[in-house]
Amino acid sequence: MSIFQMTKTVLKSLFSRPATLMYPAKPAKITPITRGHVKIDPAKCIACRLCQRKCPTQAICVEPKEKSWQIDQMRCIVCSACVDACPTTCLTMETQHRPAMTARGGIEKYTVAGPKKKEPAAAPAGGAAPAKE
Repeated sequence: MSIFQMTKTVLKSLFSRPATLMYPAKPAKITPITRGHVKIDPAKCIACRLCQRKCPTQAICVEPKEKSWQIDQMRCIVCSACVDACPTTCLTMETQHRPAMTARGGIEKYTVAGPKKKEPAAAPAGGAAPAKE
């Protein structure tokens, strides 16, 4: 009985179209919710490190003192947790996929604006403070 089921499956597979999409010949469908890769706008980043804390694979590294933000593309699982956690919306999820990497070294490093520093209080306009007598 099983030989007939196997023959039926083989014949069905021979005369039907493939179940998978031929990717290089036909590009995949891209919808607004397609996850491609993480993109940063360095001018908006305040180096709060929330994206680094929320990343489940620790693919993001933020150095507030050096004002740098880097992502290891080989570790990123494109889960969008960093994009959801970002308070300034400087991280976005692009819909286009990156080309396949053949070697380690997919670390992208950006210089970010960093947190805004407070200006010291201005001195009085008359110069030095009056002396006490």
